[in-house]
Amino acid sequence: MGDVDDKIEVLPRRFRWSHWIRPVLDVLYPPSCAACGIRTGEHHALCPACWRQMRFIERPFCEVLGIPFSYDPGEGMVCAEAIAEPPVFDRLRAVALHEGPARSLVHALKYRDRTELAGMMAGWMQRAGGQHLQQADVIVPVPLHWSRLASRRFNQAAELARALSRLSGKPLLSDVLVRRKRTLRQVGLTARAREDNLRAAFRVAKGRENMVFGRHIVLVDDVYTTGATVSSATKALKRAGAAQVTVLSFAMALRQPI
Repeated sequence: MGDVDDKIEVLPRRFRWSHWIRPVLDVLYPPSCAACGIRTGEHHALCPACWRQMRFIERPFCEVLGIPFSYDPGEGMVCAEAIAEPPVFDRLRAVALHEGPARSLVHALKYRDRTELAGMMAGWMQRAGGQHLQQADVIVPVPLHWSRLASRRFNQAAELARALSRLSGKPLLSDVLVRRKRTLRQVGLTARAREDNLRAAFRVAKGRENMVFGRHIVLVDDVYTTGATVSSATKALKRAGAAQVTVLSFAMALRQPI
């Protein structure tokens, strides 16, 4: 009974401390919209205007590439692009189209060091990953080259993957995939140039092949554009024996719904 009584006493004290400190923090750091910065009622949330502008990717969508359809073609349908050029990964899932508030969130995380946004973004990614995340064995982020990581100080994909691991309970393998060459920045490159730029850019770290072999892997990145980056990373994982690779991205910088 003594142990139970102690627990009952501790909880109210913690609650009173949290109840007192939160208003103080809100005065010093007022809650604001994570995308546009306007004042809001709580931290790590979107204002009503930004919420309305978020183009979340919901069904119906292509079962392979996750591209939203403008009409419902029926359960399990695959888009023409996935049929004509099947990807090396098994499937792609993304939270939203890379525009408006979604683009702002990605840029804030990536270029303005807003790493505190990773938890909110990962929460949406967990929902987008659905059963494929639930059935996965491990989570692997798309790595940066060491020189770029040194200049940027953090890897946005790793921040998302770390938050996603905490939410889902899936193990995070943050160092199993290595970027072995410093590639050109992908922005402004054509699809073919992106593919050439990233050819053989990744490998599984020596001695870590057993952590990949036979596993269903969720490969995490912040934005899916042409697929060149995640395709190159997937090839390295599958060469090491990965059974399945599900790409999970926050945003899809692709086409309009088809």
